Amino acid sequence: MLGPTGHLDTFTRDNLPPFDEWPELLLDGFDYPEYLNAAVELTDRMVEKGFGDRIALIGNGRRRTYKELADWTNRIARALTEDYGLKPGNRVLIRSANNPAMVACWLAATKAGAVVVNTMPMLRAGELAKTIDKAEISMALCDTRLMDELVATAKESAFLTQVIGFDGTANHDAELDRAALNKPVQFEAVRTGRDDVALLGFTSGSTGIAKATMHFHRDLLIIADAYAKEVLAVTPDDVFVGSPPLAFTFGLGGLAIFPLRFGAAATLLEHATPPKMMEIIETYKATICFTAPTAYRAMLAAMDQGKADLSSLRIAVSAGETLPGPVFEEWTTKTGKPILDGIGATEMLHIFISNRLGEAKPYCTGRPLTGYKARIVDEAMNEVPVGTVGRLAVKGPIGCRYLADHRQKDYVRDGWNLTGDSFIQDEDGYFHFAARSDDMIISAGYNIAGPEVEAALLKHEAVLECAVIGVPDEERGHIVQAHVVLADSSQACDALAKLLQEHVKSVIAPYKYPRSIIFTDALPKTESGKIQRFRLKQPTAA
Repeated sequence: MLGPTGHLDTFTRDNLPPFDEWPELLLDGFDYPEYLNAAVELTDRMVEKGFGDRIALIGNGRRRTYKELADWTNRIARALTEDYGLKPGNRVLIRSANNPAMVACWLAATKAGAVVVNTMPMLRAGELAKTIDKAEISMALCDTRLMDELVATAKESAFLTQVIGFDGTANHDAELDRAALNKPVQFEAVRTGRDDVALLGFTSGSTGIAKATMHFHRDLLIIADAYAKEVLAVTPDDVFVGSPPLAFTFGLGGLAIFPLRFGAAATLLEHATPPKMMEIIETYKATICFTAPTAYRAMLAAMDQGKADLSSLRIAVSAGETLPGPVFEEWTTKTGKPILDGIGATEMLHIFISNRLGEAKPYCTGRPLTGYKARIVDEAMNEVPVGTVGRLAVKGPIGCRYLADHRQKDYVRDGWNLTGDSFIQDEDGYFHFAARSDDMIISAGYNIAGPEVEAALLKHEAVLECAVIGVPDEERGHIVQAHVVLADSSQACDALAKLLQEHVKSVIAPYKYPRSIIFTDALPKTESGKIQRFRLKQPTAA
């Protein structure tokens, strides 16, 4: 049963899935009071604990302390409620790149009892309209540098009535900033329930049509109290850096919730290219990095050229794609520091299976976090033997709850969350990624995992990155096709394609080699660095 609510607008609670379609939630060890406001816990509560003078956020040329962040968010929350009529339970869309102002707006809206939908700056009017219609969003907070698409959306929208600009730079010179500037720094946050929806996370689109996942106030704290505490062992001396957008739950956890929960600092980059991240790591002595395997390869190349000092890092967390074995091996060899692979999902809010410090190994995703269970099942939900490829099923304190979506029944079966990934569990209880379930390639009766072929290709020095898919073939049903980005695009030729095919045959079983190789300048990706293989399968991709 759900606990009490502080929402006056009950839209999200009214649109939760029926209880019989929920996953089983394992909440033992995750005890929070009935009334809980996650934003208060990450700001005002941290000041009360003595972190007021410590740095919370770094970005756009400024450092802000926990006291400054608490005051700033209280003022914005007052403006939202007193000047703009925000009511608890209203949905609020935020449109911005990664910067401190976006974090402040998210925290302020959450304090005011809103259900926040963070969005990426790359989204266009048509995409924004779908999000607004799905969540029935009436208010949007937008970095003034990104207003055009949102204003165009509002003109046609049946729901969006207010678009309020904020200054994403450090100048505080926009409508919302000016309204907040005149407010007192005290704000009595809305007494939201721990089971009130605080966040709608829209899926990143690696599998097509987006869905809205619903996460409670308690969930925002659970991911820190589970993964960040157990795996990262975050301390107030840590400095976080990374590339995932805050609009994705992976980025929101890694670049806002985790540092703020433990009194650490977050550095935020609007354009988180590998060179920019390397600069931030050197400047602020960052200790924990969240980014994609491709970026780590770029950092390693810069190290080889003497252009990067990454010695301050104590942990590298790999995001977006499964971590290829060659990247793991090169990183650990050259830096002497751990790189941790893990798997998460928007539906589960963050990582639920991860490698640990001291036991990370290549081609391995790790073990479930404390409080989580995982197993490998077949199509009938029967557990398969150890060492057999099957579907990953997981349970924990957080689980999938889609906003009014018939696909809830696809994701949750018999109380388990089915992530859409194929895995193998070994005799020691470790989980090894095989492929997205829809990326398993059946060719002439053989099951071939695309990521295994990708890892083999990445061992060749000519290959910068690659993606493997199955394409229809009259004789074999499907064949393996590799889309390859070369370190030097001028080398692309039939002779190199044949060389890469022979290379793969020498690394893994010959039947797995890519019978088709397409050289390309870039691979289609989400903003978090996740390769969109479904786009490569579309007829125009080649």
